[in-house]
Amino acid sequence: MKTLLKGGYVVSGGGTTQADVLLEGEKIAAVGPELPAADAQTVDCGGKLLFPGFIDAHTHFDLEVAGTITADDFATGTRAALRGGTTMVIDFAAPDKGETLARGLARWREKAEGRAACDYGFHMTIDDWNPGISREIGDMLDQGIPTFKMYMTYPAMMLPEEDMYRALKRLKEAGGLAGVHCENNGITSALAGEAKAAGRLSPASHPRTRPAPAEAAAVGHLLRMAQVADVPVIIVHLSARESLEEVRSARRRGQTVYVETCPHYLLLEDSVYDNPDFLEAAKYVCAPPLRKREDCEALWEALKNGEIQTVATDHCSFTLAQKRAGQYDFTKIPGGLPGVEHRAVLLYTCGVAAGRISAEDMCGVLSENPAKLYGCWPQKGVIAPGSDADIVVFDPAAEGRITAEDQSQNVDYTPYEGIQTRGAVERVYLRGVLAAEDGRMFRTTGRFVHRKLV
Repeated sequence: MKTLLKGGYVVSGGGTTQADVLLEGEKIAAVGPELPAADAQTVDCGGKLLFPGFIDAHTHFDLEVAGTITADDFATGTRAALRGGTTMVIDFAAPDKGETLARGLARWREKAEGRAACDYGFHMTIDDWNPGISREIGDMLDQGIPTFKMYMTYPAMMLPEEDMYRALKRLKEAGGLAGVHCENNGITSALAGEAKAAGRLSPASHPRTRPAPAEAAAVGHLLRMAQVADVPVIIVHLSARESLEEVRSARRRGQTVYVETCPHYLLLEDSVYDNPDFLEAAKYVCAPPLRKREDCEALWEALKNGEIQTVATDHCSFTLAQKRAGQYDFTKIPGGLPGVEHRAVLLYTCGVAAGRISAEDMCGVLSENPAKLYGCWPQKGVIAPGSDADIVVFDPAAEGRITAEDQSQNVDYTPYEGIQTRGAVERVYLRGVLAAEDGRMFRTTGRFVHRKLV
C-alpha cells in the first residue's frame, strides 16, 4: 500500500522544508517536491507540519508503586500515546529485588507484547549489583536493551555508592548508558521525618521535603562519580535551575552529560501543593516535585539553548482514588503524573506558538534526539527514505482545550486541565498505517524495537 502525504512542511532538527512524503508499506519511500505517485492514496497536507513520530523515552505502564498499580497499562497507555503523536515509548523493566535482569525483562515483555498499540522498547532498572547482574549487562545489550536506570533515592531501589560506581564502570565497558534519578535520599528522608514528627502531613509538605538543593546535590554527586568513572550519563526528569548549574559545571570540565526534562516541570509550579483541598493538591505529587516559576523559565531557556536534549513525560498515572491513599500521610501518596497524551500539543502551544522554541527545537527534543540518544536512529526520529513510516501530521492553526473528559489516558484527571491549546495532532501514521485521525483511534499493533547505541 502506498500513501502520499502531499504539500506539507517536513520538520527536522535542522530545518523545515515543504515536501511530499511517500509511504510504501512500513517505510518512507521518498521525500521531495511534487513526487509522482499515481498509484498512491493522496492525503492533502497543505499548511500542515510533518514531524517524525514522537518518542517518549520515559513512561511507566503497569507498574506497582506504593502498594497499587498504575492506572495505565500498555494497552491504554500506548493508545493515549498514539493519540498525542507518540509512535514509540521506552518503558522501564524493573526486576524485583534479588531477581535476574533476564527475568525482569521477560515479565515486562509479557506485559507489552500483543497489548501495545505503538512501538516500544525498555530501559533496564538496576536496583541490585552482584557478579551475576554484571554478567547480564552484556546479555541485555544483545537483546536490544542498551540503556539502564539507577536511583539515588527510594531505599528499596537505590544502590550503595560503591555499587553504583561499579555499575557505571561496567556499562562503559559493555557500551551501555545509564539514566539516573537524582535526589539526595539522606536529605529527603530527614526532612520527611521532621515534617511527620511535627504533624505536617498534608501534600504541602511534599515539595518542602524534596527541595531543589537535594536534587542538585545528587546531580553534582553523580557527575563527580561519572567523572572518575569517565562515563557519560543521563539526568532524567531534571526539574530545577540549581541542577542545571551542576550540569553546566560538569560540561565545562569536559564531561558528556545528557539531560531530560518533562512538560510538568516546564509548565506547573509548586504553589499547587498548598491547595487546602487534599485531592487538588495530591494529584500533582511526583518526584522530583514541581518547582518555582524561575525554575520553569530556566528550563525553557535551556531547551532553547540546546542544553536539554529530550522532553519525556515520566508518565506514571494514578486515579484520584489511588492518590487518596495518602490523605493522612503525604509520603503515602502514589507519586506520578499522567502526560503521555498531551506532551506534543503542550510543547507546541507553550513553546513554539509562544515563541520560546522553534518547531525544529520541538522536533529535536521529541523525535530526533531521543532516537539518537537511545539507539534507534535512523529507523526512528527522522522523515527520510528507508526510515520507519512514523509520521505526525500536525495542524499549527487548530485550537482546542485540554480536559480530562476528552482524553484516552485511563485516569480521571489531567494536570493540564483547561489549558487552551494552539496546534493539534491531526493524523498519526505508525509504520505506514493510519493509527489516529482527529482524535479517533484505529487498531494498531506495536512492536518491540531492538536498539543499539552508536
